[in-house]
Amino acid sequence: MRHLVRAVFSTCCPCFDRAGAEDETTPNKDPRINDLGRAIEDDYATIRATYKTPKHPIVLAHGLLGFDEFHVAGNLLPGIQYWRGITEAMRANGIEVITASVPASGSIEERALKLGQDIAAKANGKSVNIIAHSMGGLDARYMISRLQPPNVKVLSLTTVATPHRGSAFADFCFHEIGPKHLPRLYQFVEQLGLSTGAFSQLTTWYMREEFNPKTPDAEGVRYFSYGAMAKPRWWSAFHSPQKVVERAEGANDGLVSVNSSKWGIYKGTLVDVTHLDMINWTNRIRWWFWTALGNQRKFNAIALYLDIADMLAKEGL
Repeated sequence: MRHLVRAVFSTCCPCFDRAGAEDETTPNKDPRINDLGRAIEDDYATIRATYKTPKHPIVLAHGLLGFDEFHVAGNLLPGIQYWRGITEAMRANGIEVITASVPASGSIEERALKLGQDIAAKANGKSVNIIAHSMGGLDARYMISRLQPPNVKVLSLTTVATPHRGSAFADFCFHEIGPKHLPRLYQFVEQLGLSTGAFSQLTTWYMREEFNPKTPDAEGVRYFSYGAMAKPRWWSAFHSPQKVVERAEGANDGLVSVNSSKWGIYKGTLVDVTHLDMINWTNRIRWWFWTALGNQRKFNAIALYLDIADMLAKEGL
């Protein structure tokens, strides 16, 4: 069980490892993306010279076990950011950015409540666009649809690798742990100062039977989404989880399948991009070896988020 616990934490948390959807385009010929939207292979390899700036602030909503900024040694060392370099790049482009901070492994209900409070406190009455990674998209959907805070006006929600239909890896973990050992694991997690409400809510059953039927899209809010797929090498923390999800759901980023990522207008599938690559947590040593062997880096997370902001601006948001 020790190895399973490590796999869960290393694939979900950056610190541990360095309704249907509407396709925007016709399916790509790549068999790995068949009927799953446009394949995005090198659109975000480099940062363009110019991007349009949306009229309204962008809220960045983090995923499971995430944070705004984490300090290992108080103020003695620089903080570790969840959105590595992304926030600074967006602000440098003239975008007003709000970073939310919700309970790392709290339930969707707890996280959504805190998300709404953060927006209300920081947006100063302005309408906002939310960009959410992973579980952050579920928090945002719940806040928009069911909490409907009166002092929060959301114009759009763009989700990046959000498990809208759950994750087969969550199913696998609960099956492997079993009801006998689950209380002991939860006790271990709570001893780390974390809550456990999130974990069972990421299963495919919970999303299918509980969350999605009770969380309809809100009228007047625009919904966009991105997914990703990768084939992690044997040394990657995502190697085993990717195979688990692939057997059950097909193409995935190591945790979340392309199919589960689709919600609203699906903008496309990032190819050879893992769940943590999408928040700029790519291991620099890995990329050094990759480029040293003559390969070209095809994905820059900062370029992705600047392009999402550009898209929102062009949509008049």
